Amino acid sequence: MSLEKLIQNCKINDTKAQSELYKLYSSKLFSLSLKYSRNYAEAEDNLQDAFITIFKKIEQYKNKGSFEGWLKRITINTALQRYRTQGVFDIVNEDLIEDEAITIEDEDNIPLDYLLKIIQELPDRYRLVFNLYVMDGYSHKDIAQMLNITSGTSKSNLARARQTLKDKIIEYKTRLNSQSL
Repeated sequence: MSLEKLIQNCKINDTKAQSELYKLYSSKLFSLSLKYSRNYAEAEDNLQDAFITIFKKIEQYKNKGSFEGWLKRITINTALQRYRTQGVFDIVNEDLIEDEAITIEDEDNIPLDYLLKIIQELPDRYRLVFNLYVMDGYSHKDIAQMLNITSGTSKSNLARARQTLKDKIIEYKTRLNSQSL
């Protein structure tokens, strides 16, 4: 069945089409959901909520733009909405700290699973801004609107996320070097 036909059938609440759409996109959207969640179980909940929203709002998709992009926006917004209601973005201190990019050289040999783990361990507001900016390419202005914060807060949270990651990478490399001596 073509994607257009699948979407049409989902619009009339065809459960077989909904199941097929779920099978087609659930793994990709789960990976996205995991980036914005604290843990695996929360990612599963966010994915489930995202698909409920997708099926409720699929009538609003007008075949303009990428369908996958539309699904991703709903999935991200579903995760972010959970954090908005939990007060994760309450401003404590908006002092802007200098943003410093982190570069990882191939010779650093830092395993991808370790990088993903330390990103997952970031405080919610840092992790979400980091993922939105670095992984998904949103601007600080867009992030500010999505999270109901200022652009300055977005920039500050990104800088703090990067500094935290940099510190953990340095600690990891130091630990690795001391083990090899």
